[in-house]
Amino acid sequence: MAVNPYKVVAFDCDGVMFDTKKANDAYYNSILNFFNMSPMTTEQAAYAHMHTVEEALNHLFNEPDIRSKAEKYRKEMAYQPFMELMVIEPYLKKLLAKIRPTYSTAIATNRTNSIQRVLLDHGLRHDFDLVVSALDVANPKPFPDQLLKIVMHFQIKMSQILYIGDSKVDELAAKAAQVPFASFNNPKLSADYHINNLKEIEEILGL
Repeated sequence: MAVNPYKVVAFDCDGVMFDTKKANDAYYNSILNFFNMSPMTTEQAAYAHMHTVEEALNHLFNEPDIRSKAEKYRKEMAYQPFMELMVIEPYLKKLLAKIRPTYSTAIATNRTNSIQRVLLDHGLRHDFDLVVSALDVANPKPFPDQLLKIVMHFQIKMSQILYIGDSKVDELAAKAAQVPFASFNNPKLSADYHINNLKEIEEILGL
């Protein structure tokens, strides 16, 4: 029996479910290289990690004409080579198996059309009751829309969802939605919990 108020455990994708730094860097640098531009700076890479692909391209390409061409090019790119660079968090599948069906599970991610393929390729397609991407809401994180959609879907109180994220936009989204937040491997964030690995979620849930 759970000894906490939570009914839903929600995960960010990049940086929580997967280490995606190599994949994200390779993806955006490939686009930049196509337009004979330099690889991302550390600041640009950090921004791209947290935001939607459209926001990242807006950040990387200042001129509207080139940005439009970059958007067209990325839609024609094959994403599979970059997906293969994603590294799943070692304890993710064990955690999901342990917390379900006692808790419902969800994803709130600023990924767009790639998230379903990511789940399929890594055998996670049936491990989440709800997946909310940036395409499913009016406003992506740091706005609270994704978390509010999860709350409404499961018809729960704000206090009954535990959201696990690793970035500032995750922190701000959780704060705006007024839901409990667990910071994954990022002690700089303001959070209800700070964890270094997903196994620590079991202790939070009292498992």
